[in-house]
Amino acid sequence: MKKGIHPENYRPVVFKDMSNGDMFLTRSTCKTTETVEFEGETYPVVKVEISNTSHPFYTGKSKLVDSAGRVDKFMNRYGKVRK
Repeated sequence: MKKGIHPENYRPVVFKDMSNGDMFLTRSTCKTTETVEFEGETYPVVKVEISNTSHPFYTGKSKLVDSAGRVDKFMNRYGKVRK
């Protein structure tokens, strides 16, 4: 690797998928104050909402969202209340 082309804070960081708890180690400059134990070492951790282990495109599992059922439930509950 060439010297002087990376920022000073380029270091190993663990990214944690909050939807399924999966973690992976890579190098990054992300700022974080939290740490986590990973494979016997302590690293800074960045929490992400979704990764390749939980995204429906990569897993092949898609979730069907029933928005019509939600609207019907809302109208049954609150549709009769009018001012």
